[in-house]
Amino acid sequence: MLKPTVSAGLNIAALAQRTGVPPDTLRKWEQRYQILQPDRTAGGQRRYSERDVARVQWLRERIDEGYRIGVAASLLGTLGDEPARTPRDHLQAMLRALERGETSEVGLHLDQAFALLGVDETLEQVVRPLLETVGERWAAGELTVAEEHLVSEAVRSRLGHLLGDPGGGVHGVAVLACAPGERHELGLMMAAIALRRDGWKVVYLGADTPLADAVALVRRLDARFLGLSIALHEHAQGLELPDDVALVIGGLGSSAALARRLGGLWAGPDLRGAVETLRALAA
Repeated sequence: MLKPTVSAGLNIAALAQRTGVPPDTLRKWEQRYQILQPDRTAGGQRRYSERDVARVQWLRERIDEGYRIGVAASLLGTLGDEPARTPRDHLQAMLRALERGETSEVGLHLDQAFALLGVDETLEQVVRPLLETVGERWAAGELTVAEEHLVSEAVRSRLGHLLGDPGGGVHGVAVLACAPGERHELGLMMAAIALRRDGWKVVYLGADTPLADAVALVRRLDARFLGLSIALHEHAQGLELPDDVALVIGGLGSSAALARRLGGLWAGPDLRGAVETLRALAA
């Protein structure tokens, strides 16, 4: 006679021993927050996987950092991937979600990253490489326009929330805008958030800003500089600025040579370096 198959895995006592969380607590977490997904033996006993171990350990780390269990469980969510711990983990989780066609998960992973890594690290090591990879895959035909838009909107909504935080003003006023005709503003939003966190009072004008209007605002506010984002080279053609306005340019369509032609400063290719470069303008 064939014996019934028994699911491989850990019982709750073994899970408790591995994670340091008492069995009663594990049962409460499973019932209240649905964070564990055990298999069942033929007799109905729960058997937990290494993925469950990782999820419990992740929750313990968050609780040790000061998170309440309800908040930590919400951050963990019911995502199919193992919990992310490093910036690379968060980025890879988002890219796997894209490969599965589950673009709605990108926003959940972004929320995790911002909560656990902090704003600066998430912008530099998660959001920026995510947008670069999505752009490359869209250009190669590996992502549809709709998928690219879904990812962009997930990022935009999170950045918009951060952009609404009050600014500093220690370093002075910075006016940020996209060049006329330029509608790619996610990089500019990231720069605005980073500068605001560095102590600038940021006046954010957004996409496709008439240059004359931006210059007039710089003069009226006595701003330290006008920051222009240029993602596409063609939007740099014909740009001319008056000598009394300090100009900083950034974006994929910008370069040191273009900055010299316009009589301005190039912010550089990375966000952290750009913030340090612009800090010198406040000296």
